[in-house]
Amino acid sequence: MTWVWEHLGDIGGYAVSHALLAGIPLLVGLALALPLGWLARRFPRVAPVIVGGSGLLYTIPSLALFILMPLLLGSRILDSINVYVAMTIYTVALLVRSVVDALGSVPEATALAATSMGYRRVGRALAVELPLAVPVLASGLRVAAVSNVSIVSVASLIGYPQLGYYLTDGYQRSFPLEIGVGIVACVLLALVFDLAIRGVEWLLTPWARARAEVSAA
Repeated sequence: MTWVWEHLGDIGGYAVSHALLAGIPLLVGLALALPLGWLARRFPRVAPVIVGGSGLLYTIPSLALFILMPLLLGSRILDSINVYVAMTIYTVALLVRSVVDALGSVPEATALAATSMGYRRVGRALAVELPLAVPVLASGLRVAAVSNVSIVSVASLIGYPQLGYYLTDGYQRSFPLEIGVGIVACVLLALVFDLAIRGVEWLLTPWARARAEVSAA
């Protein structure tokens, strides 16, 4: 355990780097997946293309995509933009279907009531359907967050500094403690993301809180 205390600062630095590499693409991917999912829900004929096409992106091996990014972006092999773009692609691949399912979970009667009150399609989606879809969407977002934390660690194989470094370096040095530190740190970071998403969901769904309070009473 002495090794852990001696390297605590480095572990914290790698954790911050890992969180940024996983978290920023999660937010950007969500911003891209929302309109794509809405389009797939709005136009059923193109839904198979949007949902199926985005799902195929997730089948690309992560290491291959990290290596391919510099060729596509014209960046250097160790530029962090490569990881950000690759992770955004994976996030979109996971979240498009989640957005479609989340919007589909909104009762049709609620959508019709909003329309009768004067909401147009886009306004209804933003003001009514999206808030009601938060619980289902948050579930998909939690899966994507954990997936991002896991996939980012693969980038250590080509030199990106983050918690995955302890997995590769520990393996090369036959140092189980270092490998264990990398695993535990990744799990803890995934838990932090999960709790953060749960917290945002709790803030955005006051009706769920009220229902829980009534049930408890």
